[in-house]
Amino acid sequence: MRAAGMSATDSGTDGTGAQDDEEGADMADEPTVTDEVVAALRDTGDPRLRELLTGLVRHLHAFARETRLTQEEWERAIGFLTATGQMCTDTRQEFILLSDVLGLSMLVETINDRHGPGTTESTVLGPFHMTESPVRELGADIDLVGGGEACVVSGQVLSRDGTPLPGAVVDVWQADGNGFYDVQQPDVQPAGNGRGLFTADDEGRFWFRTCVPSPYPIPTDGPVGGLLRATGRHPYRPAHIHFIASAAGHTPVTTHIFVAGSDYLDSDAVFAVKPGLVTDFAPVDDPSAAGEFGVANPFRQARFDLVLEPS
Repeated sequence: MRAAGMSATDSGTDGTGAQDDEEGADMADEPTVTDEVVAALRDTGDPRLRELLTGLVRHLHAFARETRLTQEEWERAIGFLTATGQMCTDTRQEFILLSDVLGLSMLVETINDRHGPGTTESTVLGPFHMTESPVRELGADIDLVGGGEACVVSGQVLSRDGTPLPGAVVDVWQADGNGFYDVQQPDVQPAGNGRGLFTADDEGRFWFRTCVPSPYPIPTDGPVGGLLRATGRHPYRPAHIHFIASAAGHTPVTTHIFVAGSDYLDSDAVFAVKPGLVTDFAPVDDPSAAGEFGVANPFRQARFDLVLEPS
């Protein structure tokens, strides 16, 4: 950088903008810095850790060179990451949120999805699986506040060949009818609202009562919200219910079901929608069926089987 009042000659150029030898040497040193850092990692005991750190260093350094990253920009980035960490609590994971809105969570999920054809597609965990779901009996109501349209969700946990998986465990969590998770409103919602840990019956079947979820914005009161505003993006997710299904001898799956017809299916803020996970929440007007399920009539019903890959 040229100091104020310094002439072209003083700055080491010939007045035409040519760089002096010292600046040229600095430019030539850029790849050397990268090589030195990579060399410093050569004694890392864990080969996979060495591979990951080496790749990270090379890509980060290449990014800095390609964009000609300034000192001020890097300081702002460090401030952003610091603020992101400071926003994390036992019930709020801002770094997961950041990973989600950058599409990295979905990319890593896709890279590591080893489920075969015919099995349930995986998708992101999301930032709100921060507390254990309470164990509930099949058919229990997970909507403890009555904040939305009554709904019954049912399905069967199956192996890829269609064999039922008795005793499979189904972990469920969702926002309430107003689009908030229990951990976001500890003074409004009882702990465990919208959550349930169910054990499938002898035929692998599960069912529970809840409310129809609604689209909602991811939290925007932290650094990630500021990032979305700076990039002109909306924070909304389409209506959905989260699941983790597991059974002995099978690979667990983390997934969602999305409410067919919901807003934002084509612009999910975390890029997690897959067409095969969009599910019809069909209207039912049948007093007899409502009585059988223990819900008010009319209600909505969704059916979604969870098909697992054998280990």
